[in-house]
Amino acid sequence: MKIQNLTPAAHPGGGTMTLIATFDLQITGDIRICGMRLLRAPDGRMLTYAPTALGGRRSVTFAPSTAAEITEAAANIYSEHVTANDTTSANAA
Repeated sequence: MKIQNLTPAAHPGGGTMTLIATFDLQITGDIRICGMRLLRAPDGRMLTYAPTALGGRRSVTFAPSTAAEITEAAANIYSEHVTANDTTSANAA
């Protein structure tokens, strides 16, 4: 599993959850999920969501342990990206 093409969000949105970044998730050499989202909850936790299909239905789901692994990997890449660009999480989010 590998995080690819992570892009910090230019517009975090106006909902309860703040969009932090989008990314692609390479599951295997043959399977990639494009358009994953890294979000920050009001309590500060980071969460990841797979893209939705037409009508807003979830197109992919993950076991809780896998979702936690994906979130940790994406958050680490995001943190590296923010640090490399000499900004802080507070400024970037």
